[in-house]
Amino acid sequence: MRMVDIIETKRDGHVLTKEEIDFVIHGYVKGTIPDYQMSAWLMAVYFQGMTDAEAALLTDAMLHSGDVIDLSSIEGVKVDKHSTGGVGDKTTLILGPLVASAGAKLAKLSGRGLGHTGGTLDKLESIPGCTISLSPERFIKQVNEIGIAVAGQTAELVPADKLMYALRDVTGSVPSIPLIASSIMSKKLASGADVICLDVKIGDGAFMKTIEDATRLSRLMVEIGKSFGKSVTAFITDMNQPLGLAVGNRLEVAEAFETLSGRGPADLETLCVEIGAEMVHRAGKAPSVEAAKKLLHDNLHNGKALAKFQQFIRAQGGKLDTLDGFVTAKFIETVKAPKAGYVKTIRALPIGLATMQLGGGRATKDDVIDPNVGIVLAKKIGAPVVKGDVLATLYASAPVTAAIRRAVQEAFEIVKDAVGISPIILGTVR
Repeated sequence: MRMVDIIETKRDGHVLTKEEIDFVIHGYVKGTIPDYQMSAWLMAVYFQGMTDAEAALLTDAMLHSGDVIDLSSIEGVKVDKHSTGGVGDKTTLILGPLVASAGAKLAKLSGRGLGHTGGTLDKLESIPGCTISLSPERFIKQVNEIGIAVAGQTAELVPADKLMYALRDVTGSVPSIPLIASSIMSKKLASGADVICLDVKIGDGAFMKTIEDATRLSRLMVEIGKSFGKSVTAFITDMNQPLGLAVGNRLEVAEAFETLSGRGPADLETLCVEIGAEMVHRAGKAPSVEAAKKLLHDNLHNGKALAKFQQFIRAQGGKLDTLDGFVTAKFIETVKAPKAGYVKTIRALPIGLATMQLGGGRATKDDVIDPNVGIVLAKKIGAPVVKGDVLATLYASAPVTAAIRRAVQEAFEIVKDAVGISPIILGTVR
């Protein structure tokens, strides 16, 4: 079997066999297939696409390129979630403790943030003392004892994905639905959960820009999961404005703390309760999704969800009993509305990029994040404003540049007439 023949097969729009896909993936991981041939193959897939069966075979090959985690020693049904990334997306910090407070077992391996989207691990590490380096034994013991653990992915987990993503990133082949689906699902399947909920974001601050593409991706990932015997649900959610109000590591942790205390922004609470209810029901901890929603809503307001969050943070070496003194930005400035009207859009991408420029994100994987910087919105889509109203507050470690202030102000589109508010969840695929 020759790599050039497989490249030509896919270039000409033909379906690849399991043997051909295995040859590509395992050869690339072993180093017998060079970057230039893999780049050509990825571009062929980008242009010609893959059948659902091919995408499942690709997922399987990537899944078995490294370790597969065995969670069988965790009692009960294991649940996990994955977000395709977005600005202000701190859902794991809320969802994890929330579903654990209802008796579900969340065993999650997370990644770091790169670019304008923040990573769960960076947010956890912004809490003094909190570690994401858990041995497999400690990880499993913690889930059994308190129902939740979140750790960093090991280098041995799906090495094919790490190698392929780095190559896709520099060859213009990232936005390919079968490649995105196999990347996400290979990692989720390798992580060992029984129930997987996917948060597929669309809009200005997301990879998927249209409801059609998001639906295609969701359906493919759900079908791949089913072919491996997993219970998978995909939620298509709006990222045409930042999620919640806070963007930046400690600011997002603080917002998660407030949400778990029953004082969170409406869109963030709704998203977490809706996804969490699916996880709790499918884990067998509630007789219906509606019953699970009521249970989770109650736990947000009776102290159980916050108590589980604090127990989780303590188990991983941290402590966050109060928010007093947690965010210590040296410079705090406001951005104000240049005119009166209603907020029509808040472009998430410029808000995310501005946070990165303040020091709250990474342009390269080696950049050091400042946990205290970020942006907190004062208005959301549909809100009325008068000239001079605060639109957002900027938290910085150095004086904020005029360019950053202007970028944040211009992210808000203000119009004369009242604006309707779209739901946070735009569709569900089961």
